[in-house]
Amino acid sequence: MKALALYEGSYSVDSTKTFLPFDPAIHSTKDRPGSLFIYVQPFLLKTENDLIVFDAGLGFRNDKNELIIHENIRKAGFEPDDVSLVLMSHLHFDHSGGMINKTDDNISLSFPNAEYVIQRGEWEAAYSKPSRSYKTEIFDFLQRSGSVHFVEGNGKLNDSISYELTGGHCEYHQVFLVKEGDETVFFGGDILPEPEQLLRKFMAKYDFDGRRAMELRQEFGARAAEGNWDCLFYHAKSKAIAKVGREGEGFRIL
Repeated sequence: MKALALYEGSYSVDSTKTFLPFDPAIHSTKDRPGSLFIYVQPFLLKTENDLIVFDAGLGFRNDKNELIIHENIRKAGFEPDDVSLVLMSHLHFDHSGGMINKTDDNISLSFPNAEYVIQRGEWEAAYSKPSRSYKTEIFDFLQRSGSVHFVEGNGKLNDSISYELTGGHCEYHQVFLVKEGDETVFFGGDILPEPEQLLRKFMAKYDFDGRRAMELRQEFGARAAEGNWDCLFYHAKSKAIAKVGREGEGFRIL
């Protein structure tokens, strides 16, 4: 298997859930009080049978009016039409905006030949519990396309891809494991968004259940270390793809 980070940029996000590009070289955090500063990077995974995108990013565009995620996929040697699966950890906008390709004149699926795998509970929560974190107009178009594959709880998509309903960050958050031969790739979405979060225990205010999310980080860290997993960190500041090792009662990033 081959995993690649599809870096979409660094951003500040405030209470309005507006994402603004943030370059530390030219911008100051003091000018954006009350903001959270994050990096956004979906992932591409080539397996024996599939080309997989893990979460779809913000759907922002480059200076040529091309989706950044499309630009990065092409740089990796593939085409967006080659993607066969889009595996969604959850539907917050910074993870789901890139599911569709919307311009002033047109709207289409970003990955027209792909199956979009989503927890049914997360989909229903997006509609039944209004939040600025969800952009339901994206989901309306996706639903009409007929490309959604709803899953519930824990299970397997095929012999190599499994999913686990975790909750924690949001009520119906899920993670994915892909196994081929002696390799395992883990995508933790916002349960394990940065490697640094394994190095310290804390409860984040932005999580639906902060204590559960903290416990899950430790649980998946232990499983990753034991299983020699390659972990994909969606909001990583430094290492986007890394293995996890044990260091006493804690962890280290390899």
